[in-house]
Amino acid sequence: MATERQRVQEQDKIARRSNFEAVESNLTPEQVKLEASRCLNCKNPRCVQGCPVNIQIPQFIKALKEDNLEEAGRIIRETSMLPSVCGRVCPQERQCEGNCVLGIKGEAVAIGALERYVGDNTNADLPEIKPTGKKVAVIGSGCAGITAAADLRKAGHEVVVFEALHKLGGVLRYGIPPFRLPRTILDKEITNLKTMGVEFHKNVIVGKSITLKQLKEDGFDAIFICSGAGLPKMMNIKGENLNGVFSANEFLTRVNLMGAGKKDCATPLKVGKKVAVIGGGNVAMDAARTAVRVGFEEVSILYRRTEKELPARLEEIRHAKEEGVQFKFLHAPVEILEKDGYVNGMKFEIMELGEPDASGRRRPVGTGEYVIEDVDTVIVALGTGPNPIIQKSAQSEGLEIITDPKGYIEVDPESRSTNIPCVFAGGDVAPVGASNAINAMGAGKKAAKAINELLK
Repeated sequence: MATERQRVQEQDKIARRSNFEAVESNLTPEQVKLEASRCLNCKNPRCVQGCPVNIQIPQFIKALKEDNLEEAGRIIRETSMLPSVCGRVCPQERQCEGNCVLGIKGEAVAIGALERYVGDNTNADLPEIKPTGKKVAVIGSGCAGITAAADLRKAGHEVVVFEALHKLGGVLRYGIPPFRLPRTILDKEITNLKTMGVEFHKNVIVGKSITLKQLKEDGFDAIFICSGAGLPKMMNIKGENLNGVFSANEFLTRVNLMGAGKKDCATPLKVGKKVAVIGGGNVAMDAARTAVRVGFEEVSILYRRTEKELPARLEEIRHAKEEGVQFKFLHAPVEILEKDGYVNGMKFEIMELGEPDASGRRRPVGTGEYVIEDVDTVIVALGTGPNPIIQKSAQSEGLEIITDPKGYIEVDPESRSTNIPCVFAGGDVAPVGASNAINAMGAGKKAAKAINELLK
């Protein structure tokens, strides 16, 4: 193509180390027109096939070519209520853009940047709601919950969302830092749902504040559980209970939701000098980049494979490097060292890559060589598991939800129905495929479709 891929403007890499403002700005209208012109409008759009919610990508880009921004917004929101969110946090290089024909020999169309621009500059059309008299409870206000709530409300059902925390948005609020997802963007998407008539209740822990059985008794015709996976996975090594060891979930929640990076915070965070972030996914990048901003002098990501195997988005890896985060590969944690009850270093075994494992990546194998890293804080970003509160509560009431050996709720892959009639589950508490925002949205859409069919 004669036209090169358009780039968004980015905040200076030195200046952004000390603030939580958005790193990237939107494309300009002129750039949007140029980037849209690169789309070939393929007869067999592989980009759509690569999108878990099947946004009609060539159609919305065609609308942009024709200067019809509102039509582009309408097309996207037929399948996605969160274009501003997905345009920022989805792994486009492995989904829509990864399937773009232009990417075979050159650079793919910047679908994520175009989607984000449309989302930021258009408002959702408020559909005419024809009440069905049916009532649906949605447990959790993250990606899956917001998506399901929108589709269910459009169908005319009364929708009530129950959120355990004191702010709405789930992992989009407490897990993803504002320099990646500005809170004004998230608030706008939630306001759209409120305007449609979706009802929200905060500070409600289903399984504690109220149970599934009580929801049924209160007249809910269907329940969608999308409570996320907030139970941290730790390393199970010596020293893990020392002061100065955090799960990434706790660290990010305290900073993003509770303002722990601020000096006047009611629950301040003890900021050390050197922090080791264990892991290589997007959460590890978020934790490391947040640690830079709250004042750690030296931030390192330690990963047991090589850079090639890092699962994080390429953009997040690049941004982390620009902001001064150091990467140390082929390091596997062995022990956290102690001094007076606090972290005083960390021992790692140097690894090498062997044969591929079940994930298809080469398995790290120990070499017998060890190193000590001088750190005073450790952040563990190795993923999360499902919180068992709802499952245990339901079991005590005779509603035993079938789970897999890891505690995830088992569901039908298409309908997201559980073994309990009229109870569905999706998102990180019942994952089918990779755990990310767009897949959670896909689960929400499938659950909403199945619930609609059930309530008819």
